[in-house]
Amino acid sequence: MALPRFLLGDNAHYPDDIFVIHLEYPRFVINLKDDHIEFLEEIDKKDKEDLAEETKNLIEEASRFYDEQCAIYDKE
Repeated sequence: MALPRFLLGDNAHYPDDIFVIHLEYPRFVINLKDDHIEFLEEIDKKDKEDLAEETKNLIEEASRFYDEQCAIYDKE
């Protein structure tokens, strides 16, 4: 089974939060409400420096993904 790169997450206990799950390395959950990221795996110290710029790009991609998904739901 091929998994998508991003998924939307929902939780009734956090109705105002917008969760996007990134399923490729580095796997993480981001709350677009405040851009808080929780990585789902341990990140090596040497990788942290390399991922700093990549993380910024992934936040932007996650935001675009969310906007695209909302546009699809709005059309239905």
